[in-house]
Amino acid sequence: QVQLVESGGGLVQPGGSLRLSCVVSGSIFSDYAMGWYRQAPGKEREWVATIASVGISNYAESVRGRFTISRDNAKKTMYLQMNNLKPEDTGLYYCKLNAGLSVYWGQGTQVTVSS
Repeated sequence: QVQLVESGGGLVQPGGSLRLSCVVSGSIFSDYAMGWYRQAPGKEREWVATIASVGISNYAESVRGRFTISRDNAKKTMYLQMNNLKPEDTGLYYCKLNAGLSVYWGQGTQVTVSS
C-alpha cells in the first residue's frame, strides 16, 4: 500500500518562505517521478513542479525562480522550498507520485499567503 503524506503548510506573510514535505510509505519511491500540484479555492488543480527519479526538475512559469523541488530517496521524501511567497500562491498543495500505470496523491497541505 502506497501512501503520500504532505506537511509544512501554514499561514505566511507575502515575501515569506515555507518548506513543504511529502513522505512516501510503501516499497516504491526512487524509481519514479514525483510532483507538486496546488488548487486555489474555486479553481482547477494546477501543476507546480516535477522532479524525475534522477533529480531533473521542471517548474511552472508562475513559480520558477522562487520555488525549488528536491527529493531524498533514502528518506523517501520530496520537498518544495517556497520563497518570496505571493498571495496568489495560496492553495491546497498536493504531492503526486507517478508509478507507471499507477498514480498516487497525498491528502494536501494548506498554504495561505496573507498579510
